[in-house]
Amino acid sequence: MGWLDGDVAIVTGGGSGIGRAIVRRYVEEGCRVVVADLSAERLAEVQAELGDAVTTIVADVRDYAQNEAVVAKAVATFGKLDVFVANAGMGDKFTELADLPAQNIDAAFTQIFEVNVKGIIHGAKAALPALLTTKGAFVITLSNSSFYPDGGGVMYIASKHAALGAMRQLAHEFAPHIRVNAVAPGATRTNITSPAAFGAASAGPQAPGGADDAARVAAIEATMPLKRFAEPEDHSAAYVLVASRTQAPVMTGTVIESDGGLGVRGLRRVRGGDDLPRRVFGHS
Repeated sequence: MGWLDGDVAIVTGGGSGIGRAIVRRYVEEGCRVVVADLSAERLAEVQAELGDAVTTIVADVRDYAQNEAVVAKAVATFGKLDVFVANAGMGDKFTELADLPAQNIDAAFTQIFEVNVKGIIHGAKAALPALLTTKGAFVITLSNSSFYPDGGGVMYIASKHAALGAMRQLAHEFAPHIRVNAVAPGATRTNITSPAAFGAASAGPQAPGGADDAARVAAIEATMPLKRFAEPEDHSAAYVLVASRTQAPVMTGTVIESDGGLGVRGLRRVRGGDDLPRRVFGHS
């Protein structure tokens, strides 16, 4: 018996990265999943991997009607909806305002906020009747950038702070019938896409690959208290917890920060326990 046994979920942006890891873990926990993504190719891979436990649909979270179609597919295919995971998101290539051409600001703002904020609101509105029927859960993917600066550029940071506000307000509006929670991953090895308006700025720490990958990974790990550059699967259990009726029945408006310990980074040292084995056991 899994923690989501018998449940039906939707995961947007479920074709790759953290979304795909959520889908896999939900299936392991006994859940059937509707996987929504922009890429038909990625969706075909998920379907081939997970078989009848999932069904897929090409959908753009920026469009309300397409969110409605995703919810309708869940109900038509599996008979109900218990969990909606608003996971789809876009980055900004760590583009700082000084490096963003003025003529690109409007397009950059619109593209980022339509996916990272409006996509959440569309999903919540479309899923509301079905989740109200099952007294289900709405789950949002936030980011360490919902709390801290420099995890992206100004557009990404602002959108993820806005998404945190949306989560809190939705948790208030939907209580006591629907629980609304979030997971905030830190730096993760995943290829997050970015709108063309951001040009060719740095891809930042989240995009794996490249000749200098090992050095870049080591540099990122050095900044993390747990010295870990996360894989998408590292966050999946948190998404199971907040979705589960039995394991998190009184959690709403909560954010699980799955970020490698950023909140406990020290002013003098990133982590205080680098020499802990020597101090406790007398050797490194």
